[in-house]
Amino acid sequence: MKIGLMNNPAKSVYDEAVFCGKAGFDFLDLTIEGPHAADIDVARLQPILDSYNLSITGHTDPCLPYAYPIQGVRDACLKELERCAGIFSALGAKIMNIHPCYVCPPAMRKDLIPFHIEVLQPIVAMAATHGLTVVFENFKAPFDRVSTFQTLLNEVVGLKAHLDFGHSNFGKDGHEVFCRELGKQILHVHFSDNRARSDDHMPLGVGTVNWQNAVHSLKTIGYDSTITLEVFCNDLHMQQKYLNLNREMVLELWDEKPLL
Repeated sequence: MKIGLMNNPAKSVYDEAVFCGKAGFDFLDLTIEGPHAADIDVARLQPILDSYNLSITGHTDPCLPYAYPIQGVRDACLKELERCAGIFSALGAKIMNIHPCYVCPPAMRKDLIPFHIEVLQPIVAMAATHGLTVVFENFKAPFDRVSTFQTLLNEVVGLKAHLDFGHSNFGKDGHEVFCRELGKQILHVHFSDNRARSDDHMPLGVGTVNWQNAVHSLKTIGYDSTITLEVFCNDLHMQQKYLNLNREMVLELWDEKPLL
C-alpha cells in the first residue's frame, strides 16, 4: 500500500511535487487541470520526481465535457485526454482516472449512462495504447451507486473503478457497499473527509467518515495499491501538519488487528 498526495492545480505543479517529496510521501497524484497545472513539462518534472523517488498516478480534469452528445465536443475532449495520457505515460504512470461527465441538455439527462458507455470505450482503448488503465471515479447520482458501476464495468472492457471515500460519504452507496460488490476492480482510492453534505476535502477525522471501517473495508478485499490523501488547506504549514497526521492515522489503522 502506498500513500500519496494530489497537487493543488492552483499552485505550481513543480513546487507541489517538491512539497510531496520533501514530506516523504510515496507518489504524486498528478492532476492536469487549470489554472496552473494545465501544461506539464515532462523534462522539468521528471528530475524532481526522481530526486524524491516519487511515482505518479494520472488524474484528469473533472470539468471536461467528454460525454456531451455532440461528436465534435467528444472528439476535442478525446484529444485532450490523449495529451494527458501521453504525459502520464512518459512519467511512468500505470493508471489514469476519469470523472463522471454531467454536462448534458436537460431533456437528455436520462441518457447519461448510455452516453458514458459509448464514449468511455474509445477513451479506454486510447489509454491502453499508452500503457494506462482508466479508472472511473464515483461522485454524484447516478454515479454514486454500485449498480451504475457494475453496468459500466460490464459494458466497457478494460475499465476499472476509482473509489473516492469522501464522495461515497454523501452518495447513495457507501464505501462498504462499493468494496464488497466491486472488490478487485477497485484500483485506486482517494481519502478525504466531509460531513456528508458536500465534497469538502477536509482532514481525516474532522468529518463523519468512519475511517476505521473504511480501512477495514479495503483490507477485506485485499487492497494493496495507492491511497491519495486529497486534503487541501490554504495555510501550507497547517496542510503539512494535517497530511502528516492523516498519513500516521492511515498507517496505524492499516496495521491495526481486527477485533475478534
